[in-house]
Amino acid sequence: MTLNRSPEDSPLFVAALARGMSLLRAFSEGQPAMTLPELADATGLSKSAVQRFTHTLWTLGYLRKDPISKKFSLAPWSLELGMNYVQTSPLVLGGNPFLHTLNRNCQETCSLAEPDGLDMVYVARFATHKEMFVNMPVGMRLPLYCTAAGRAVLAKLDPAVARSLLERGDRKPYTGNTITTMDALLAELDFARRHGYARSNGEFYPGDITVSAAVLDAGGTPLGAVNVSVPSSRWSFEQAQAVFGPQVVETAHAISASRTLGRSHPFYQMEPPGGALRGAMPLADDDA
Repeated sequence: MTLNRSPEDSPLFVAALARGMSLLRAFSEGQPAMTLPELADATGLSKSAVQRFTHTLWTLGYLRKDPISKKFSLAPWSLELGMNYVQTSPLVLGGNPFLHTLNRNCQETCSLAEPDGLDMVYVARFATHKEMFVNMPVGMRLPLYCTAAGRAVLAKLDPAVARSLLERGDRKPYTGNTITTMDALLAELDFARRHGYARSNGEFYPGDITVSAAVLDAGGTPLGAVNVSVPSSRWSFEQAQAVFGPQVVETAHAISASRTLGRSHPFYQMEPPGGALRGAMPLADDDA
């Protein structure tokens, strides 16, 4: 596994680009629009650096600026960055037809998730027409350890590697149901190996039941996972596993056998230095 080292040690690392990207990542549901001082607080950059980066991103069309409040927000053009990924991902392109069929057959929310660092990232989704209380948009990140998708992927790795990834995680309890102890998590991975699917019961969102099976490339490397998510108001944990366990296994096998995925390296071998950097703070600002 890649050793943990500081990414800025490399002479190839462009600090100015990293600081500019930190601005795009600063916006969130809680902070959809910010002034220059607010962006400086959110990113740790100086106001002068924020001013230059926001002007550049606004000029390129990635940001909008309110003429009255002077607040910046993400522009629709920023979607291009994510759309380019889903339009070129073999997992998404190869998996979407099968995921759509699963959605039509089971009439529940179905999704594809892909491992990245210590998270699962949702890269495709077909929603149910029934009542749904959990919104899991494309691009959402959830931890490996407390999601059925993450456990499905971990169960297909060498047990020592899977344990190492679990040990690297924070493993905090998001709900009263979140499994955080190593013994209990390893037992869930063993369950997934024996049954072909993994499960979670309200471990990130209360009342959200998820059943998942891993998608493998031609060499047996797990590339992602197929999920069916249902509310506990309509399904019991046992019923959901009995009904959707075989369906996600069948769908995952169909995607794996579709010859669209090729071969890949395990996701943990493709991490950048220092990990996925998803929560990394920008470098100290030098106004460069």
